[in-house]
Amino acid sequence: MTRAKWYFDFLSPFAYFQLARFSKLPSELVIEPRPVVFGVILKHWGQLGPAEIPPKRRFVYRLFQWNADQLGIPFAMPPLHPFNPLPALRLCIAAGGQIEHARAVFDVIYGQGVQPDSAEGVQAIADALGIFDPEAAMSDVAVKDALRSNTEAAIADGAFGVPTFVVNGEIFWGDDATEMMLGYLNNPSLFETTEMKRISFMPMGLTRAN
Repeated sequence: MTRAKWYFDFLSPFAYFQLARFSKLPSELVIEPRPVVFGVILKHWGQLGPAEIPPKRRFVYRLFQWNADQLGIPFAMPPLHPFNPLPALRLCIAAGGQIEHARAVFDVIYGQGVQPDSAEGVQAIADALGIFDPEAAMSDVAVKDALRSNTEAAIADGAFGVPTFVVNGEIFWGDDATEMMLGYLNNPSLFETTEMKRISFMPMGLTRAN
């Protein structure tokens, strides 16, 4: 039995797409979903998010729609993106933080195109999760601590983006790395070849000036 941590933020439609591929993952793989705050991870590594670079934002949003069309799944961007993901993340954790809870939240945001940080969106997510008092759930100290702990653990594991799988300490970042992870699960020595070892720690020939 292999365990895999799955770090995700509802900000990322790529996590929604990857979730749609979970049925292709081995049944013996135990997935531990970990909601995290993507913005904190970006800040830690000194990165900009895709939506903070205008040409990249336009391309990525088109890629979202293309991916959804290829997968044949419902997809509708909420009216405003990026949005504040904290309400959705905290409600997911308050509900139990399992895959079915993540799926319910993703379906509201990207399946239905609901603005998740609006009052109506918060209520829609709470309804989908069976939470009767969303304000109390979101303000629960244990919920806030769990989200903070998940995010710190993601950084400690070396995660620099979402979604990210971590299996046996190996990082698989992004929906497009799903096949690579499957390759690793089928062949745990995937990164032990001479060339894989060489490129994993090769020296840099140039660094950018600050």
